[in-house]
Amino acid sequence: MKQATATMKKSSAKEGEGGSPSRLIDARIRELGDWRGETLARIRDLIKQADPEVVEEWKWRGVPVWSHGGIICTGETYKSVVKMTFAKGASLEDPSGLFNSSLEGNTRRAIDIHEGDKIDEAALKALIRAAVALNLSQKKPKRA
Repeated sequence: MKQATATMKKSSAKEGEGGSPSRLIDARIRELGDWRGETLARIRDLIKQADPEVVEEWKWRGVPVWSHGGIICTGETYKSVVKMTFAKGASLEDPSGLFNSSLEGNTRRAIDIHEGDKIDEAALKALIRAAVALNLSQKKPKRA
């Protein structure tokens, strides 16, 4: 049943934007063509390593989104930053102090990555796994 849900999500994103979410993310990485594209590609790779079952989506007219049991995070690109926004970041433990943006909110937390920043890959993968675990723990059971 989970597979069908993921497929439906992928196809609904596909219809609205003219390509699969994965291809649209590939195109965004290529179109950036600079450190932001490299950073987005690296983040994407780390997310897939941390959660091989992750579903890639394309929402809000051009934002890469990674989900598993709900949104894990988004990968927005701006002129001077690549921003990973964790949908339920305020509920996650962050022992490595990766969150450095959107710290005042009650729900989301973000990591702003600037050109030249070193990504703590082990800590980021642990944070992604924690986000997935939180999503899955909050899933309501389906009625029979």
